[in-house]
Amino acid sequence: MTQILQKRAPALSIRAGALACQLIEKQGLQASQVDILPGAAGGPKGIGIQGLDQAVFGNFLPRAPRRRTIVGSSIGAWRFASIAAWGAKAGTERLAELYTHLHFDQKMSRFEVAEICKNMLMDLLGGRQQQLIDHPQLHLTVLSVKAQHLFASDKALPLLASVAGIIGSNALGRRHSRHFMQRVVSQPAAGQQFQVQDDFTTHYQALHEGNALDWLMASASIPGVMSAMRGIQDAPQGSYRDGGLIDYHLDLPFSSQGIVLYPHFTGSITPGWFDKMLKSRKASPENQARTLLLSPSADYLRSLPLGRLPDRKDFTLKGLDQQQRIKLWNQSVAESQRLGDEFLEMAEKQNFPQFMQPL
Repeated sequence: MTQILQKRAPALSIRAGALACQLIEKQGLQASQVDILPGAAGGPKGIGIQGLDQAVFGNFLPRAPRRRTIVGSSIGAWRFASIAAWGAKAGTERLAELYTHLHFDQKMSRFEVAEICKNMLMDLLGGRQQQLIDHPQLHLTVLSVKAQHLFASDKALPLLASVAGIIGSNALGRRHSRHFMQRVVSQPAAGQQFQVQDDFTTHYQALHEGNALDWLMASASIPGVMSAMRGIQDAPQGSYRDGGLIDYHLDLPFSSQGIVLYPHFTGSITPGWFDKMLKSRKASPENQARTLLLSPSADYLRSLPLGRLPDRKDFTLKGLDQQQRIKLWNQSVAESQRLGDEFLEMAEKQNFPQFMQPL
């Protein structure tokens, strides 16, 4: 009797922009092609792709050492900062361990939440700010937002009025939310500078040892959940907030000369946080022409203990206590090694075109 072996469904979903598709079909995916890596906002979902980050940064990219821009908002910036400070394996493991063992409850004030996150970030960096600034190959670029007008306040009524205004103006067109917030790009002064030209006013700040922690905090400061960051060294006075508000999944006009390699936790790119409620708001094909998006497949997500990646709502999810959450998150992080293994296997076989779908 012939035994039929079922092949395991792919763990990775592979999507490619038009130019990336052409390049990979002709040349395969080579580490030497990769010059930009984006990192999305999305809370603990970022630790759910630990194995993929380790494979990309720890195994694949070192095959062709070169200067690369790593640009992120919120958890994307924290992921990349930890990798730049500690290396791929130690950096991702440090982030997952610290994040998993945080404790929040619904009664905490914005100040208390911000303090918990700041302490975590200090532990994450471990005093290695200069190492991530001076990294010889990774040019860390941190995205945050400078709040305008009422949105600069942490008081409930002005904040609610601002959010309502952003939702309404954003529904008319993404560019209209520029009246409430402006982008801030913080990066080391040395090396090729990451530039953005779009409908938003963009400010550029030098990232250095004295302000790196504050810019990383600003990049993750969710309005209404955490207080805004103020008094950042060498920055104009103002209130600085989560970079994901404008650049949630980083739909930016990347000036790549090769491949934008994007380890992501979902198979689509939502431009800004407020675009989540607008199903028609998609990423620009021109912006993503050179992007190769790597993300967990639907089959992989269904196989996880929660049927999805870790989520911020798990901290207060009814019926899920702290110890259960930690156990389930640890299982999800451990499973993510499958993502990395599958990527490295594809890189070895160079069979990406077999799995690529249009982005």
